Amino acid sequence: MWGRITDLQIIPRDLPGDLVGLEQLFQGVRGQPYAMLLLSGGNLDSARYSLMGWEPFLIIRAKGTQVEVHGAGGGRRLTGNPLDLLEDCLGSLALPGETPVAPLAAGAMGFLAYDLKNHLERLPVTVRDDLRLPEMVLAFPRHLVIQDRWEGRTVQVEVAYTPPDGSAARPRQPDSVWDELRRAAAGSESQTYRVGELTSTFTKERYLKAVRRAREYIRQGDIYQVNLSQRFSFPFQGDFYRLFLQLFRRNPAPFYAYLHCGGFQILSTSMERFLLRRGEYLETRPIKGTRPRGRTPGEDEAQRRELQASVKEDAELSMIVDLLRNDLGRVCQGRTVEVKEHKRLEAYENVYHLVSIVTGRLRPDCSQVDILRATFPGGSITGCPKIRAMEIIDELEPVVRHVYCGSIGYLGLHRNLDLNIAIRTAIQSGEQVHFSVGGGIVYDSEEVAEYEETLHKGMTLFNIIGQMA
Repeated sequence: MWGRITDLQIIPRDLPGDLVGLEQLFQGVRGQPYAMLLLSGGNLDSARYSLMGWEPFLIIRAKGTQVEVHGAGGGRRLTGNPLDLLEDCLGSLALPGETPVAPLAAGAMGFLAYDLKNHLERLPVTVRDDLRLPEMVLAFPRHLVIQDRWEGRTVQVEVAYTPPDGSAARPRQPDSVWDELRRAAAGSESQTYRVGELTSTFTKERYLKAVRRAREYIRQGDIYQVNLSQRFSFPFQGDFYRLFLQLFRRNPAPFYAYLHCGGFQILSTSMERFLLRRGEYLETRPIKGTRPRGRTPGEDEAQRRELQASVKEDAELSMIVDLLRNDLGRVCQGRTVEVKEHKRLEAYENVYHLVSIVTGRLRPDCSQVDILRATFPGGSITGCPKIRAMEIIDELEPVVRHVYCGSIGYLGLHRNLDLNIAIRTAIQSGEQVHFSVGGGIVYDSEEVAEYEETLHKGMTLFNIIGQMA
């Protein structure tokens, strides 16, 4: 049903002298359906690799229980749980041993929407699906370029694939693919765009009311914490990739992404890792706790110290760390789950964040999708306990989150994966862009401060498009 991978060619390359990184090389293919870029920026230890893929041999799109599979032999429509079908696909295409080139030699790139939660838990569906977009888009690229930012090395990977009927097309020569990519990048520059008036799914008063309701649920003992978000939208015409480049240059972070998903595009400026897998090693890096950067060095240092000393932020992060320890424990070997770092301070353009690192050793009987079933969506953007928090989110937020608070990244065929938490993430669909921001609510939360935190998190985007929320 799924075909097989028959060969991998790995060719060292030198980027043309006028190209600094993959964000420039990708410009030549950015308009191709299902071209995808996973871009690392900054100097954190999670920002080593950037990778891009295009011309997929297989595409999976899912909405509800309807799954579309597109490949060399045409398209098929299937009915079922999309995660079950994904597990069957990844299992059939799996390759032996470790990946011959880090971090990915073959696999799927794309996104898993937050709303896939409804395939994992029995939850009431009370939000409005105004976007009506697929909940999963994964593409298996024939061509990959991987950049190791630490070592300064770049490689091209060519994936040879034979479909189920055995009718494999003659593969293109790697040098021909590379030359075409270089020419396309050299002849393509990002274009201009225009934006319209910014609107939100919440008024300020309604958001404050939602925070009050969340605090009441906490007081009543339903939950300890819940993530509450608002979604901004604005009309958009022009080159969405130019907006992506402006965001990256203004505020680089480890888990940027640009996905061409056929009829819509996604950009993500996330700094949060959801899951990393290398063989039996499993890692998650929850972020909780935020302070805006100061306008002067003294003010900046005061914000930094206040965040590190905050009892509220410590409790919020600690609760999520415990939740994620439990989630990882469902698929990891006994007594291997540990907190490697707790409350690490990370600095970004507009904010400071607190980060923890939780790791474990995966059980040998667990598949890629078993890991997702145990952990998705990430606890840092739901709340604690997770299931009740997700019910309350659907009650308090008026529209679906879609990719926001889902995950973007890759699912490799060599027992490897790397997925972000899709925060600071925007969707361009039609002539509208949608961009969500949120924060964790605990009983001690101050309503106005929580509202203002969402604005601080969206500040880079608001500044670039010349609008303030």
